[in-house]
Amino acid sequence: MSKLHFTTKHANEATVTHNWYVIDGTNQTVGRMCSKIAAVLRGKNKAYYTPHVDCGDYVIVINCEKVKLTGNKMEEKIYDHFTGYPGGRKEAVAKDVLKRRPEVLIERAVKGMLPKNRLGRKMYKKLFVYAGPNHEHAAQQPKEFKF
Repeated sequence: MSKLHFTTKHANEATVTHNWYVIDGTNQTVGRMCSKIAAVLRGKNKAYYTPHVDCGDYVIVINCEKVKLTGNKMEEKIYDHFTGYPGGRKEAVAKDVLKRRPEVLIERAVKGMLPKNRLGRKMYKKLFVYAGPNHEHAAQQPKEFKF
């Protein structure tokens, strides 16, 4: 009686294929959409997902100014940053951020869901967010991503 030996195949840079996806942000809830985007950037939607390898795909988000927030987050959620000077903490409500720089809502939400290390920074560079319906990546022939 012979024993069957199965070996686990780990992905590496030579075996991973990176696809391009377009996601339309119209009427999408920010947190739910961003958690799916983070999973695609990490590569968790692939059968050969390996935690220590960048298996993820490129993601293009269009119409990010048309996303929605649930509850009272539009008036109560605060985005802050520090300028580096004493007393330099700046705050902005989500409604104002969405009006002035709508890309920031998606980018900050996705960045918070990625690993906080070299690999996470590499994954984050594969995210492209645009306010309008147009993007610059037509040459990559991105596919529509369905939720």
